[in-house]
Amino acid sequence: MSGATVGDTAVTTNDEAFARAKRSIPGGVNSPVRAFRSVGGTPRSLVAAHGPYVTDVEGREYVDLVASWGPAILGHAHPEVVAAVQDAAARGLSFGASTLAETELAELVIDRLTVTPGSHHLTGRSLVTTRLVDELRLVSTGTEATMTAIRLARGATGRDLIVKFSGLYHGHSDGLLADAGSGLATLALPASAGVPADIAAQTVVIPYNDRAAVRAVFEEHGDRIAAIITEAVPANMGVVPPAPGFNAFLADTAHQHGALLILDEVLTGFRVGPAGWWGETAFAVREEDDGSRALVSPTYVPDLVTFGKVIGGGMPLAALGGRRDLLELLAPIGPVYQAGTLSGNPVAVAAGLATLRLADADVYAHLDRVAEVISKGVDDALTSAGVPHVISRAGNLFSVQFRDTPATDYVAVQAQDAFRYAPFFHAMLDAGVSLPPSVYEAWFVTAAHDDATVERVLDALPAAARAAASARPA
Repeated sequence: MSGATVGDTAVTTNDEAFARAKRSIPGGVNSPVRAFRSVGGTPRSLVAAHGPYVTDVEGREYVDLVASWGPAILGHAHPEVVAAVQDAAARGLSFGASTLAETELAELVIDRLTVTPGSHHLTGRSLVTTRLVDELRLVSTGTEATMTAIRLARGATGRDLIVKFSGLYHGHSDGLLADAGSGLATLALPASAGVPADIAAQTVVIPYNDRAAVRAVFEEHGDRIAAIITEAVPANMGVVPPAPGFNAFLADTAHQHGALLILDEVLTGFRVGPAGWWGETAFAVREEDDGSRALVSPTYVPDLVTFGKVIGGGMPLAALGGRRDLLELLAPIGPVYQAGTLSGNPVAVAAGLATLRLADADVYAHLDRVAEVISKGVDDALTSAGVPHVISRAGNLFSVQFRDTPATDYVAVQAQDAFRYAPFFHAMLDAGVSLPPSVYEAWFVTAAHDDATVERVLDALPAAARAAASARPA
């Protein structure tokens, strides 16, 4: 496959495609990171994807480690997902009314997030039944989900302030683009033009993984804070895992002050495990007298959880879940308004249902194995080339930090030798491997990455590592 026709004009190169896009689309892209600003060069204009591969307008095929930024957990264009979408589309693209399928998706998600005796894959049995969400409201994007969670938290508590962490991304709604830049508990200034200062001032931004900063902000503003919002695992400044017990600490601190914890699993939900990062990490394990292991009560249960990416199987779909008493504050039965013409779109719901039904224990085990092999390959190649680096990993999510020690917050992430990533990225791209076009993004594997595909990635790494080694600051 080579070239594409748009209207009556044939486009045969990525340069032509990007030049044409820039004449009618701001920056030539509809989401900023696609523009390759962090790595330079011309972004690839893709025309097809299947399994672990994507194909650009020039007909070149790449092993894909972006996976549509996470949703393609099964691989691109999985036949059963495509069939489900085609069947749904044939019945109607959008109804603006309720459907049985959206109820089925809500029930499926709630069931996956309910841990019962014998159900948890980490130990094979548990001592408690814990449900992460009682109800689910479907929306179209992760930004909508987090924006609604913030409004709901404010409506539930009667308070205005939100605590977020520097470097963590929760979509592009006004208040969540705030970033203090420095200081422990500073009322934030806008990080984007067009965000009014008084809106940004309703968000308090503090360093990630910093318990002292959390305590300080609650000591100063505790009776004004509606919620803490945090990514379950930050993956938008590269992967930076929470320190052990940090998410539980956030829940405890928020609840001690009458505030809520919003756990953003837009990226990690149903990607790092069947119940997301919460399901992988929230349960303490007890060693029994007979040598077996049993789960005990979860160390924390957030009040509200947001989902996206995998839940829609690659189509625009996201969700907000949580306790029944909180979710039923939403309209039409409560005073907190939220609506969306395309919420619960039947075609997107079909993709989500098919994807989640197919994402079984074998899929997650495969993702973990592939992530382990590739991340080790990156580590070995960079070590052999003498490049200072850390492979930062959370389940099957991983990224590279070009520094000697693991970064635990945004300041440390920014202090890495980021200049090494662009030559590394382009060497991999030249070898037919598509990586995220920014050092500040996670890498994604899929269930379609087989041994031959992984071998292509491993074969490309030594030259890319040498390119990173020879890089110099601009």
